[in-house]
Amino acid sequence: MKIIIAGAGEVGFHLAKLLSFESQDITLIDPDKECLNYADSHLDIRVIKGDATSISILKDARVDNVDMVISVTSSETTNITVCVLAKQLGAKRTIARISNTEFIENKEEVGFIKFGIDELISPEALAASEIELLLNQSAFSDSYEFEDGALTMVGTTLSSSALFVDKTVREAAEIFPELHFMPIAIQRSGTQYTIIPRGDTKFKEGDQVYFVTSKGGVDELYKLTGKVKEQIKKVMILGGSKIGHKTTCDLCDHKFRVKLIESDKDKAFDLADDLPNALIINGDGRNVELLEEENIDDMDAFIAVTGNSETNIMSCLVAKSKGVRKTIALVENMDYFQLSHSIGIDTLINKKLLAANNIFRFIRKGEVVAMTKLNNMNAELLEFVVKPTSEVSDNLIRDLDFPRSAIIAGVIRDGIGMIPLGGFYIKAGDRVVVCCLPKSIKKIENLFL
Repeated sequence: MKIIIAGAGEVGFHLAKLLSFESQDITLIDPDKECLNYADSHLDIRVIKGDATSISILKDARVDNVDMVISVTSSETTNITVCVLAKQLGAKRTIARISNTEFIENKEEVGFIKFGIDELISPEALAASEIELLLNQSAFSDSYEFEDGALTMVGTTLSSSALFVDKTVREAAEIFPELHFMPIAIQRSGTQYTIIPRGDTKFKEGDQVYFVTSKGGVDELYKLTGKVKEQIKKVMILGGSKIGHKTTCDLCDHKFRVKLIESDKDKAFDLADDLPNALIINGDGRNVELLEEENIDDMDAFIAVTGNSETNIMSCLVAKSKGVRKTIALVENMDYFQLSHSIGIDTLINKKLLAANNIFRFIRKGEVVAMTKLNNMNAELLEFVVKPTSEVSDNLIRDLDFPRSAIIAGVIRDGIGMIPLGGFYIKAGDRVVVCCLPKSIKKIENLFL
């Protein structure tokens, strides 16, 4: 695919990096020479210095011949303008990064497609949704929902209390013969290897394991993994950023009791006006005395979303030391993902990774309707819609030429999620969730074309 990315900031660079690894034809546009020099020397892409809202710059990037324009600068207005211009100049598809979540909530009413914007992406809204989902699946370190929860992906680290430690996948399935879950990826403790499990794969203590479950399957997983499902109601949030604001707003709507700490006095007063159902505290969240005064030890969850990754990590560690059960930290540095479990924080989230995952599904071949990358693992989870012409259509799973480095994790038919085995018959219109390693992505895409 030929793709133009406007904006060489963190989201744009990360996206260009991921796409260049896949040999996509990428052009990156940005007015900042230093950002472009770094991208040019580290990635196999074309760079153009200039303003992406300039028609001559877009023409220089051969916008009339591109499959997609992705505008992810820090300016919402710039992104909307770039997409409108690109569409008029011949780009097939456009995606704009926005920060005002009202645009997404009123997308149909406003009719952005008529202006030339095919998709809107808000990293802040994605992060807020991720946080709320993690709080609802409190014992798990990572989660993702397909089709409003028809299928749910959850990740956890196996402790010695897990019922299937030292058992194979086949033996674990026999503990619950109804089989409402499917293990899709395993990473052994202390390694960087991602294993796509088979029937004879053995679970070991310390494994980081991802499962896909249908409705009701999450409760089975709580029992199997030895985790305790605890109700989370009292939440403390550090940082009144856009993510902090959106998360507080969403949690208050769902009857969570939220305390938000913001160090900037004027901002704290504005937040208090905007969020009447939350308690807004003006103070430095790194101050342990302040946290103790605000009864941090009485909180069910602590979420740190300031603009500083180190502050977020350290404050989560303080919260953990005070007995808070669930901690979530926003980080910018991707390398920190390797550390999350070893340092004791439950979950790290990253805006650019969430945004890139969301954008990636428009780049995959076949009709991909959802996609996520597994945290700390070299694997992708893709949801395909089966076409009548797809190779998988009208076939039993066991008869498919499916690579061993991929697994069908679940199928959604008529809105109902199912965990399929080899004898499951795939039909056109089914939504099939596949977990695969990078080396098998092309083959998987071809099966669903």
